[in-house]
Amino acid sequence: MTTHAAVAAPGARLKKALRRREDHGGTPRLSPLWTFVAWLATLAFFAPVAWMVLTSFHQEADAATNPPSPLAPVTFDQYKLLFSRDITPFLLNSTMASVISTLLVLVLAVPTAYALSIKPVQKWTDVMFFFLSTKFLPAIAALLPVYLIVKDAGMLDNVWTLIILYTAMNLPIAVWMMRSFLAEVPKEILEAAEVDGAGLPTVLLRIVAPVAMPGLAATSLICFIFSWNEFMFAVNLTATNASTAPVFLVGFITSEGLFLARLCAAATLVSLPVLIAGFAAQDKLVRGLSLGAVK
Repeated sequence: MTTHAAVAAPGARLKKALRRREDHGGTPRLSPLWTFVAWLATLAFFAPVAWMVLTSFHQEADAATNPPSPLAPVTFDQYKLLFSRDITPFLLNSTMASVISTLLVLVLAVPTAYALSIKPVQKWTDVMFFFLSTKFLPAIAALLPVYLIVKDAGMLDNVWTLIILYTAMNLPIAVWMMRSFLAEVPKEILEAAEVDGAGLPTVLLRIVAPVAMPGLAATSLICFIFSWNEFMFAVNLTATNASTAPVFLVGFITSEGLFLARLCAAATLVSLPVLIAGFAAQDKLVRGLSLGAVK
């Protein structure tokens, strides 16, 4: 091998390696087969939701046919029936309980996660395990003592009872999520802020919050969804004044008569706030859930 060939050989191998890295390490491109499989899986997950929405625009007789007819006449009677039964108070109770409990969770979870990640306390792993251990007990096992405590406190059928319970239920999840998000905040930024004399509230509001905004959005949305969909405590601790949207849905299930179209209409209407919130925060949700996944 000549000197020129010996020098050129490593260069050629390097170019070949870089070209192979670009082919395999860059943005992955799915083959047409996997693209088709991905679309098929997406449609399979979306099909029940689409069928629910379509059924909500049918009459009860058309919705109960076997097999059901997707070409049945379209009507808005089911939605008119919903508003005639006054669904608004149920939606307002769900909104109040979900939004306020989510805000309280963030107020409590962010300083806690800050202490467990950026400024770790002693035996912080034991603290994290304690938060996780609170989710080991099934919620149904705590229903009776919770009911007795709420009854003795005179807070049955009170939306603030649900707010307190939802805050306690979502706080461990929020702490675990926010700790992983805050662990990605560059320590140099915090040290520079401390050198400039910034206190803890200033650091949290003006330094940590903007950097961890995707994580905050993801945590907020998940807590909001969990609170909005919670049913067991809502149906057992409320009656008429504080009932939430999931409790309203159960009222359409009867042992006599047809209720499928009305139930689909109510489920579609109740799902809209969560869908709108998820669509509005989808970019931050994806960034937040993938934060720290790739080093």
